[in-house]
Amino acid sequence: MFTNCSLGHCHIIIAVVLWSICVDSRKIRGISLSYKRFYRERKSFLCIDGSKMIPFDQVNDDYCDCVDGSDEPGTAACPNGRFYCTNLGYRSHYIPSSRVNDGICDCCDASDEYRSQTPCQNTCRNLGQRERAEVEGQMRVLGEGLRLKQQLIEEGVLTWREKQAQLRDLQRVSDDLQTQLDDLRKEEARRKEEADALREREIGALETADNSPTSHYRTESPINVFKELDSNRDGSITVDEVQAKVSPVQDEEHALSEDEAVALLGGAHRVDLSRFEETLWTSLRTGDTVTIKGRHGVPGSLADEDPNIKAAVSAAEKAAADLKRVEDAYETVYMEIRDLREKLSIDYGSEREFLFLHNQCFQLKVHEYIYELCPFSQVTQKSASGEVVSLGKWGSWAGSPEKQYYQMRYESGEPCWQGPTRNTMVMLICGTETALRSVKEPSKCQYVMELQTPVSCQPALRQRGIHSEL
Repeated sequence: MFTNCSLGHCHIIIAVVLWSICVDSRKIRGISLSYKRFYRERKSFLCIDGSKMIPFDQVNDDYCDCVDGSDEPGTAACPNGRFYCTNLGYRSHYIPSSRVNDGICDCCDASDEYRSQTPCQNTCRNLGQRERAEVEGQMRVLGEGLRLKQQLIEEGVLTWREKQAQLRDLQRVSDDLQTQLDDLRKEEARRKEEADALREREIGALETADNSPTSHYRTESPINVFKELDSNRDGSITVDEVQAKVSPVQDEEHALSEDEAVALLGGAHRVDLSRFEETLWTSLRTGDTVTIKGRHGVPGSLADEDPNIKAAVSAAEKAAADLKRVEDAYETVYMEIRDLREKLSIDYGSEREFLFLHNQCFQLKVHEYIYELCPFSQVTQKSASGEVVSLGKWGSWAGSPEKQYYQMRYESGEPCWQGPTRNTMVMLICGTETALRSVKEPSKCQYVMELQTPVSCQPALRQRGIHSEL
């Protein structure tokens, strides 16, 4: 090997080879690049916590000299020591030094089993490729989620503006209807007063013009009066029926005697319609002696037949119908305004990105139960028998100040049997579609759900590294 070199040159080459072997034999295992400065070859070694100075040849000599275990990064001598897995091509990490040379492969680069009999394979490259593929998939999902989120933000802003404009329009309609209501109430009252006044005047005029009992029979036909007196509807009037319904003009409380009744019927005990017209009907129309009980006073129906009164009543009824129609319209608009204001009072995120969730519900079946989440409304649980139990009503956002819109709190559900009131916490996670992904009950009647949605995606500040140090 050294036959062609001069004696001086051969000495130099041999010295370099021996120095390389020596340096390699003194390689400090189990430390990261950031800690290599503490393990530079010197005569002495200072424990990293500064508690003790030892000779450098006592580093990794399988005996624990430093309290912090820093002198044995590559052995299992110190109970609190840790070994650094470089794992080139994958993620670097620390393991307890007690796992060094224990026959179990903990580092994917097999560096922790350098003296054991276990044949560890270096799997870092395969693991790194697999994780990189996973990360790339996650980044693609994140990118698509962010794109969808931006669309939902734009739609949310437009919808918010539309709802604000709709509220303003409804408020104007409400104001107009209120004005109409005020006018129609006055109109309806005026029309009713006019109809009542006309009717009262007409009734008074009729009473003044004709205050005798005969006024009842001038406009009536004998047939109607006959039917009124014929109580048993047998087509004839008897003495008993006359005594029951006919009385003297001057004293309605006085009952006619049988002879008086017979005389009114022309000396007969029963008369038909034709005989009635010749006898009792003549006495009733004259009105001097007898009348039908309860016929004093002017019937309101006579006054109601007046065309002026009919027109006034019709106008009052139309005014009342118009008032009812506008009152119904006002009630409908009022309910729409109330619902819209309630909707706009909810916090839908700093950019209205969660507005699209309003009036939507998402279901997930877990065992025999169907769970339903209606964002900003309620959470329910439906059993196989169809019984629905409330797991909480919308309360508020429950995230931290930095991540306020990552958790939703639903409170005051139905009480558990001998337990607390049911409550639900909804965790929002990033995804390309909006769906309920999981339901758990970590403690009695306290539920945790995961709702996947694009609006929970956030731009990655930095892609997770495959390895932190090389």
